[in-house]
Amino acid sequence: MMTVRELTTKDYELCSHFVSSFEILGKKWNGLIISSLCDSEEMRFKDLSRTISNCSDRVLVERLKELELLNVVKRNVNPESGIISYTLTKKGMELKPVMDQVHQWADKWA
Repeated sequence: MMTVRELTTKDYELCSHFVSSFEILGKKWNGLIISSLCDSEEMRFKDLSRTISNCSDRVLVERLKELELLNVVKRNVNPESGIISYTLTKKGMELKPVMDQVHQWADKWA
């Protein structure tokens, strides 16, 4: 096992997919947005805002747009009512086991 001093930038370049994943999951609020959507089939913005109460609406909108561009979250508009809701895409749903593991780790160690 390497010590912190032995790790170099080159080591991280070898794991570009891992680094890219953490650029998504490690961005403030993204994990909570994904986790909230994992637990619900779909959520309206006001429900997400209530669930993630410490995140400002401006930042929540920004994060949802970013996650939508990354094909993790899908924005749905009901054609009859105009109500907007959010769901996870197939790509986003594949993060559910990851989120479940993070919850288990947090219950034990955080």
